[in-house]
Amino acid sequence: MPKLTKRTVEALETKLKNYIVFDAELPGFGVRVMPTGRRFFLVQYRRHGRTRRIMIGQFGPLTTEVARQKAMTLLGQAKGGGDDPALTRDALRQSTNMEQLGARFLKEHVEVRCKPTTQREYKRSVELFLDPFFGKQRIRSITTADVAELHGSLAHIPYQANRTLGVLSKMMNLAEVWGLRDRHTNPCDEIERYPEHKRERFLSLKEIEALGRALDDSEDEYQYAVAAFRLLLLTGCRLSEIQTLRWEHVYLDEGELRLADSKTGAKVVHLGTVAIEILRHLPRIDKNPFVIAGTKSNTHLTDLQKPWRRIRKAAGLEQTRIHDLRHTFASGGLAVGEGLPMIGKLLGHTQVQTTARYAHLATDPLKAAVDKISDRLAAALISPS
Repeated sequence: MPKLTKRTVEALETKLKNYIVFDAELPGFGVRVMPTGRRFFLVQYRRHGRTRRIMIGQFGPLTTEVARQKAMTLLGQAKGGGDDPALTRDALRQSTNMEQLGARFLKEHVEVRCKPTTQREYKRSVELFLDPFFGKQRIRSITTADVAELHGSLAHIPYQANRTLGVLSKMMNLAEVWGLRDRHTNPCDEIERYPEHKRERFLSLKEIEALGRALDDSEDEYQYAVAAFRLLLLTGCRLSEIQTLRWEHVYLDEGELRLADSKTGAKVVHLGTVAIEILRHLPRIDKNPFVIAGTKSNTHLTDLQKPWRRIRKAAGLEQTRIHDLRHTFASGGLAVGEGLPMIGKLLGHTQVQTTARYAHLATDPLKAAVDKISDRLAAALISPS
């Protein structure tokens, strides 16, 4: 029976059935090894002639040292003659409702582990969809049928339905880690998500020309928004990367944006000549660190959707999204013969599968090549009559 450390817990082998290994130094402190390979810390003690077990949490998200400290606290309570920790746990399980779980999820997980954009998305799912549907229903009473009803009620907005289901599933997994539900009882596991069809809209050269004219006409009214849209098209950056770009991350002489953080972490964005000139001539506002300066001091422009709607309407592109500028950059790279690996590097993708979504955009240059080849061969094949 070893002392439970990171190394010894990782070294425990998996078996066909789960089993428990107890710590050599702290009696009652143990780890349960599941057939799946997951490991969960627990404490075991006797109270009034009954054996009690309390799950502390999963190894990985919870370190061995932290689990040991929690075990010492629980075992001290159990032996001290005070309230039985297991009974306290059971009472908490019975009393905690979904609104309380949502609040704890946002505070202890989302605020700590997620990026600001993800925080907003999760908060929106909790406050607009989960809280109104479940309200004060007890966590332990949530069933697969309840989740199916929620998912079905959002069938008219399938993307949001799937996002909300994902958030709820994460909440339920954490509820198990926090001891608020029994292990392996996530009611979201058996719910089938709605099909999603990724929209890879990109602008043709004629549409880009129309957009360019609309941007020129709007520059006096929306100087910084226009600059943002041009940079998005010319760099392939995500909206948040340009919208929150700071001058300290702009290196014009090197032709780079050195972003300290992005959806995929720190990255370097390489700039073309035109993008460099846009940044070089964009006015800098004193004491404002942001490139796309907002109307208030020391802020970036927060609403790009309003100017975008007016500009795209003027260009005759009412159905075009800001994100389609990123797709257009990718299609432009494929059109000039760049391969998917290079496009992926420029877009900041970390997985090849993400860039592979753009493979179909290369069909236009392929068709053009076929036309050239077939026309030449046809001229020799088909004799003039």
